[in-house]
Amino acid sequence: MRELRNPNETPEHRLKRLRLRSWRRGIKEMDLILGAYADARLAELDATTLDAYEALLDENDQDLYKWVSGAEARPDVHTAMLADISAFHGIES
Repeated sequence: MRELRNPNETPEHRLKRLRLRSWRRGIKEMDLILGAYADARLAELDATTLDAYEALLDENDQDLYKWVSGAEARPDVHTAMLADISAFHGIES
């Protein structure tokens, strides 16, 4: 796993980078799910939660879609973040 925080990166740049990664996924469904969430919520998240979100972005889109939609069990490491994303979109988990 790569190091998440770049000590030289400004908070504004980090948010911009994470938004871009959220909207530029491998499948359109995840662009819409993560992009909308990022636009609405990233600015209000603390550094620890941003770390969790950034780790989530490293996951495979097909897996992410199954986890967000509830089609497959969520891995413990991402449970809280995925629950927040699902709740944001009104997806029952």
